[in-house]
Amino acid sequence: MSTRSREKLTQWAVVAIVIATGLGMLAWQMGGSMSETTGEENMSGNGVSQEGAREAIFAGGCFWCIEAAFELIPGVVEAISGYTGGTVENPTYDQVSAGRTGHFEAVLVRFDPEQVTYQELLEQFWRSINPTDAGGQFYDRGSQYNTAIFYLNDEQRDLAEASKRALEESGVFDEPIVTQILPAQAFYVAEDYHQDYYKTYLARYKAYSTASGREAYLDRTWEGNDDVSLLPPADRPWEDFVKPSEEELRETLTPLQYSVTQENGTERAFQNEYWDNHEAGLYVDVVSGEPLFSSLDKFDSGTGWPSFTRPIEPDSVVTKRDTSLFMVRVEVRSRYADSHLGHLFNDGPPPTGQRYCINSAALRFVPKDRLEAEGYGEYLERFE
Repeated sequence: MSTRSREKLTQWAVVAIVIATGLGMLAWQMGGSMSETTGEENMSGNGVSQEGAREAIFAGGCFWCIEAAFELIPGVVEAISGYTGGTVENPTYDQVSAGRTGHFEAVLVRFDPEQVTYQELLEQFWRSINPTDAGGQFYDRGSQYNTAIFYLNDEQRDLAEASKRALEESGVFDEPIVTQILPAQAFYVAEDYHQDYYKTYLARYKAYSTASGREAYLDRTWEGNDDVSLLPPADRPWEDFVKPSEEELRETLTPLQYSVTQENGTERAFQNEYWDNHEAGLYVDVVSGEPLFSSLDKFDSGTGWPSFTRPIEPDSVVTKRDTSLFMVRVEVRSRYADSHLGHLFNDGPPPTGQRYCINSAALRFVPKDRLEAEGYGEYLERFE
């Protein structure tokens, strides 16, 4: 899409949103800030050091959207919009968007492998694009908006190919997967105004991503497929969990537990079961029993909710971009039961600088002396 076409689309969509939501909301988007009355704050970074970070490169159409998809993932140091795969050195946005350079709009992702794996980045990538479109992505047409994974070494190539096969076998898509897997080439950083577009121009970004059709397509495609995983299987009993029906959940959960885990509710601060619990043990999903957090990583945040510096394992929880109320936050959900747990912020203590702000109603606490009896014996050595 040309610069003029993209601006035209975003301008049209912003006007539509203004009409729908009112001038008061526009005033907030343009210059104000807002936070819910839950004690949680907007997340503006990851608290992850550049030292030891690894890199990955993905092309998924408009780089504004792909940058946003990756940058809010815990463990991602930064996502940089740019151009790669073409023949022109130091291309400009006008050159690339006109389709004259052979470049893709792409994103260079720097990540901490101790907190997020390359496989998890691959899964996020597949869930952020239409991998069956050979002519671009959504509103953006042309080869510069095609999808590709650019591998930096043989390991990344093998993992990318394995994830593509897993996606093909998942049955999520009826049409062939056409996303290319290519060796990495020179990556050219895009102009400054393209970086962090989803934060700097939140209203425009939200309008564009909605009007382009990307959000509606992804919601429609992955509805009912949240349990599809492209990650290597692990030998854990809770991975066989099958989510009960709504009626069964209402019978087994308290009204508050159901509200929090199934309806994205929030319990009262300082009036919940575990905010001041100091006993050693594990916090597991109240719905599935999957282990989520350890008391070893729990700290007193002063917010009145259980707070942790990290999940018990990097892939124990799932994070999703949350733009409700025109805020940009990171929602935390359990992997196998898909329970809403809380939100993630970057105002925590060392060593991660992160704060997983979790509802007690989404958790069940298993004391250290009950771990073996309840099937969590593998975690006992962590407390010794």
